[in-house]
Amino acid sequence: MDADGAVSLAAALAVLVAVTVAVDAWAGLGQARAVATATVRALVQLLAVGALIGVVFRTPALAPLYLGVMLGVAAWTSGRRLRRARRAVLAAAAAIAAGASVSVTAILACRALPLEARTAVPLTAQLIGGAMTATTLTGQRLLDDVASAWDEVEGWLALGATPRQAVRELARRAAARAVVPALDQTRNVGLVVLPGAFVGLLLGGATPLQAGRVQLLVLVGLLAAETVAAVTVAGLLSRRLAERRPVPAGDREGRRPARRVSP
Repeated sequence: MDADGAVSLAAALAVLVAVTVAVDAWAGLGQARAVATATVRALVQLLAVGALIGVVFRTPALAPLYLGVMLGVAAWTSGRRLRRARRAVLAAAAAIAAGASVSVTAILACRALPLEARTAVPLTAQLIGGAMTATTLTGQRLLDDVASAWDEVEGWLALGATPRQAVRELARRAAARAVVPALDQTRNVGLVVLPGAFVGLLLGGATPLQAGRVQLLVLVGLLAAETVAAVTVAGLLSRRLAERRPVPAGDREGRRPARRVSP
């Protein structure tokens, strides 16, 4: 990138961040600091990752290590969002790994994409990211629903239901809602959304047919990965949440007492 390109990029980023912060402040969302921090982190991380992926492409043996680190960061990120649940990081890691591995294994086993670092690493990275999002959305929704419907959960437990049975419907609802963004993106691809992989391939010189083929694999792969991740984390969290009432999200100081319930 030349100097003019760098200046234009910096100007566009500054305007976008300013707009986001201004709207956030006007609406009272309280996310202005997080927006600025996320932007700076994204800049630094993309520069670092760009250099790192170049090394991975030249040394394919490093690919499993790189993807393992990515999985660990994704699990930690999602687990922090779900910290009101016990062992949230482990549950998030299992869900993300399950979702991403199912999709990437299916795609590579069918030879839809070549088994090499240049294709497997970007594909797996996207699937890990999608599975992380679904895991976080499912877990947060389930935590909030169990906390708000605790009387209902206690009622099921009093009738002899197991902890998993007591929150089963809440878990199903949380998982279903979590995959809605992936469903909408897949339904409306090309009509409402032109995904990044498709645009990037076109800009890189691929034909529309080639770009569409790869993007279709990514979209359906994400749909599978996010569905598996959502169902997995809902199942892993269900028993723990029914044993002890989650602290409501609005109780930031965590002062509301939690009650243990014996089924």
